[in-house]
Amino acid sequence: WFMWDELAYGAIGAVVLVDTRRLDGGFGAIDFFERRGIPFVIGVNCFEGSHSYTEDELRAALDVSANVPLVLCDARDRESCKTVLARVIEHAMSKLDPAMA
Repeated sequence: WFMWDELAYGAIGAVVLVDTRRLDGGFGAIDFFERRGIPFVIGVNCFEGSHSYTEDELRAALDVSANVPLVLCDARDRESCKTVLARVIEHAMSKLDPAMA
């Protein structure tokens, strides 16, 4: 996690992109953002041939609450990525103090 603190400094939010073939690969990033109180969404990379899970199965496997948005996406598709980034902004804005928003 070399330089992650520097990269995350001042961040309003983050995307944790997970691959359904290796969901455990997201644990480190999820833990990093949770410990620092940085709002994040989980982008679930869906593509042809990937395994399909229900939202409840994904949440259980990733050990995240319903407060963490899960966004299905195709990381190869520009519009799909824009949707994920827009959701990060929405989620981060929802966490702001109303006086600051």
